[in-house]
Amino acid sequence: MITWQVAVEGPLLRLDERVGGELFGRGPAALSQVFSDLGGMPVALPVLTCVIAYALWRRALRLAVYAALTMATVPALVIPLKVATARQGPLTEAVNYYPSGHTATAAVAYGASALVLLALPRPSWLREASWPRAWMTPVAAILLTTATGIGLVLHGYHWPLDVLASWCLGPLVLAPLWWVSCRSRRRSSSRTPSC
Repeated sequence: MITWQVAVEGPLLRLDERVGGELFGRGPAALSQVFSDLGGMPVALPVLTCVIAYALWRRALRLAVYAALTMATVPALVIPLKVATARQGPLTEAVNYYPSGHTATAAVAYGASALVLLALPRPSWLREASWPRAWMTPVAAILLTTATGIGLVLHGYHWPLDVLASWCLGPLVLAPLWWVSCRSRRRSSSRTPSC
């Protein structure tokens, strides 16, 4: 629906531009820049690369391959959408801003990292420790992705709908990896004696 509204320049697009105009420049500029940078390839990709390397070290080849393929899906989906919609950026004459590539990168890189880490059996020294809890990994991924989107809007790099579209796209792209990680978790828990 969001893409359709952007393509036909519907009422949701006009509302988006009014809301975006009100939000640009709000909050500390340095902080919104840091948040925006969380979705850049120089930040998000090394995080996922480290998690993939850890999965390979733990001999979880399938998880590592699916995580890498999931990340490769982002430009394959986002770039054609950007070209097809040719949406103008908020504070520029340039086009191809919809959907937000930084937000999609953050959603998939941090989401894939969380799914892989959750699927791997915790090392014995961590099983006995009370930290880190399993819920912290997906919460961190959600917070980093949310912060990225907020930073992009507040700094004026993207319209709110650009970010919202990428937030919607993220779970769809992560779904196959989620399925593989669930299967891996079930297999590893069946091999580990229960308490």
